[in-house]
Amino acid sequence: MVFSILAFVALILSICIKDRKKSLGVQSLNCLFEAIYAFIINAFTGAILSIINFIRTFIFLQSEKISKRIYMLILIIFESIIVVNCIYTWNGLISLLPTIGSIIRTYCLWQSNMKLVRISGITTGIFYGLYYSYYQSWFIVMGDILLLIVSAINIYKYDVKSDKKEV
Repeated sequence: MVFSILAFVALILSICIKDRKKSLGVQSLNCLFEAIYAFIINAFTGAILSIINFIRTFIFLQSEKISKRIYMLILIIFESIIVVNCIYTWNGLISLLPTIGSIIRTYCLWQSNMKLVRISGITTGIFYGLYYSYYQSWFIVMGDILLLIVSAINIYKYDVKSDKKEV
């Protein structure tokens, strides 16, 4: 229960932070807390994806230090690992939810555009929210719902509203 609350708090904080590096740092903490919690409740697809996402997010923090070619290869490797994880931890169609959410989020975090990070908050909120509702992990579900709401608000605030001002 403690790890689900910590994951919840880190998830919400990560979306509220404007700076990409700081946001990714807090998101990596979320991944770590979520992995521990998912192992405790036997949600193995989500648990392993959270570990993969922790590593992914940590590497994406170092994007300026990595050549563009290697950085592209890193994206391909992580997306492939996510698919392989789904196959090995298959627990029925429910395993597709965090897999799809992670594929989208990985691509969005790989980019340097905070707008995509905010958009991925919506997809993550939906796919992971449904996944953890299956496991009755209500703090994580509540976090995913708030992630969805905060992401939508921030998309409006930083992307839609500011785009209207420029026209």
